[in-house]
Amino acid sequence: MSIQWLLIVAALLLAVGAFLRARRIARRLERLTESYWELRYEYGQLRARVNRLEPAGTDAETALQNPPGPAAGATAFVPLSSLKR
Repeated sequence: MSIQWLLIVAALLLAVGAFLRARRIARRLERLTESYWELRYEYGQLRARVNRLEPAGTDAETALQNPPGPAAGATAFVPLSSLKR
């Protein structure tokens, strides 16, 4: 009978340890996810600031990303009232 109780206590201790470790890992994952999205936001903000400081077409990287070619048709605002007629 004592071996059964020993196994039960060991299993309970193992389960509690696994539960605590899972909670710790979940908290760490939450912090890492939050940090990831904060960095993405800051990167977007910095990229927008750089784009405002450097006009398009002056950067070699921008020229590689946007090769000269036929211009796409410009989209214009069309009021809905003109479509109803």
